Amino acid sequence: MNSKLKKSLIFLSIIAFLVVGFLYVKFFTNNTKLDQKEFFVKIPTGSTFEDVKKIIAPYVNNMSSFEFMANRRSYSENVKAGRFLFKQGMSAFDQVATLRRNVPVDLAFNNQERLENLCERLSAQIEPDTTKLLATFRDTVFLKENGFTKENVFSMFLPNTYQVYWNISAEKFRDKMLKEYKKFWNPERLNKAELLDLTPVQVITLASIVHKETAKKSERKTVAGVYLNRLNEGMPLQADPTVIYALKLRDNDFNQIIKRVLYNDLFISSPYNTYLVTGLPPGPIVMPDVDAIDAVLNAEKHNYLYFCASTEKFGYHVFAATYEQHQVNAKKYSAWLNNLGTKR
Repeated sequence: MNSKLKKSLIFLSIIAFLVVGFLYVKFFTNNTKLDQKEFFVKIPTGSTFEDVKKIIAPYVNNMSSFEFMANRRSYSENVKAGRFLFKQGMSAFDQVATLRRNVPVDLAFNNQERLENLCERLSAQIEPDTTKLLATFRDTVFLKENGFTKENVFSMFLPNTYQVYWNISAEKFRDKMLKEYKKFWNPERLNKAELLDLTPVQVITLASIVHKETAKKSERKTVAGVYLNRLNEGMPLQADPTVIYALKLRDNDFNQIIKRVLYNDLFISSPYNTYLVTGLPPGPIVMPDVDAIDAVLNAEKHNYLYFCASTEKFGYHVFAATYEQHQVNAKKYSAWLNNLGTKR
């Protein structure tokens, strides 16, 4: 090999090395600027490549490097909606790769008082907004096909943590919740509901009252037994939590705190006021947890028809089989509230 050819090969090798080095630095070294170690980028449904560039611009050092890599890897024509994890130190190659990996959301909800509150909670975790979710859950065709009403469709949502994609549509999320609802109501639970002469929706509605009455799981079956006894006797449930719900509904204010039900409150005209209306209210007054639902399905059998809050064991209740004994307990509790100065 002559020296001239040898020099040419060395020169070409150096050029190739420099080109490879340049390309490596440009496309395979850090192209991400983040204050934290990682950050989720959300790409809305229907976004274009131009939209994506605007969204990720605050987190990209060199947009031309990202654009080149996106074009080379056919991402610019195949934008995906979703939630994507950006990390410190990611290269342009990594950025394009991560925008193809939609990361699910661990969506959680519990203890919501009505469908509107639930939709607000959901819209903070997934793409569909409150209005879209509410309209989808109250779709008349869906309600009719699945035996729900706009008042009791809330019973379909069981508190838990569900893994879904951030960009899931309102309709697909609704259908997923219906599937989870049907799975929850297995043959064993359905049989127990039938023995109580209640539908699943009625069980959940009663469970919502039990849930509101007591947070003490050890006495929930006893409380459920009281309400079932009342239903069987044809007595009004006379559940204070339903009156509180009626008051909040009347005022359209579910943020207000009502610790005490007053005598005049018992006469509020509402289908949720179980002092005036016999039987169950039109739907749940809160999202009951699974323990409250199972407390109804496995209610304690006893002869109690009354109960009120205990003045000696905070958070618990005292039970009575006769109205006379209940009056003694109720007066004791009322006097205790008066001494505390609790007026509302």
